[in-house]
Amino acid sequence: MNDLSSAIAQALGMLLHWDAGLLRIVGLSLRVSLTAVGVAALVGLPLGAALAVARFPGRGAVMAVLNALMGLPPVLCGLLVYLLLSRSGPLGAWGLLFTPTAMVVAQAALIMPILAALSCQLLRSLWEEYAEQLRSFGLSRLGAVPTLLWEGRVGLTTVLLAGFGRAAAEVGAVMIVGGNIEGYTRVMTTAIALETSKGDLPLAIALGLVLMLVVFGVNALAMALRGWADRSGH
Repeated sequence: MNDLSSAIAQALGMLLHWDAGLLRIVGLSLRVSLTAVGVAALVGLPLGAALAVARFPGRGAVMAVLNALMGLPPVLCGLLVYLLLSRSGPLGAWGLLFTPTAMVVAQAALIMPILAALSCQLLRSLWEEYAEQLRSFGLSRLGAVPTLLWEGRVGLTTVLLAGFGRAAAEVGAVMIVGGNIEGYTRVMTTAIALETSKGDLPLAIALGLVLMLVVFGVNALAMALRGWADRSGH
């Protein structure tokens, strides 16, 4: 118990004194996860919007695949990205493996289906509500996608926050493609796993507290946005 109390006290001290090593790990974690969300959003949101309004043969199969990919195991995603970026892989010449860029690719691939599926559900209801009005303006189904994305911006922000929370908490995929290299690719989740296995509890606890604050903060912001949207009628 005394060892645990001492570890917690040291962890709090690291947080209060803005430990340089801790800040470096947290900063990289936020940069990687935020970049991954941005990359995934560029693909996932327009894809979700298109699937919400489009009607074509095989749409059900596409939706089934998308929903299945939402449950893709992170380690499998990491393995696929590893094979893609390894020296013998199709993108091996780019030299991206064991870099923060590879970690962004893995996280983006992991959360893109989530963003696409959730945005599809959200925008489908908007399309059903405004379809006649949008058609009266001469917009086709796909032509209405930008308008739907704008009208659903509050709900889509919540979707992006959900994607960020998933990315920030990911460990398996980024461990595989990033290598957990100290000072270069070590993020909060991989550092917690490593430091715990080494018995360095102060750093693991400090990082765990920061990660919890990030996750709680994201959830609180999402709830606040939903509440604001309900009150304002968006």
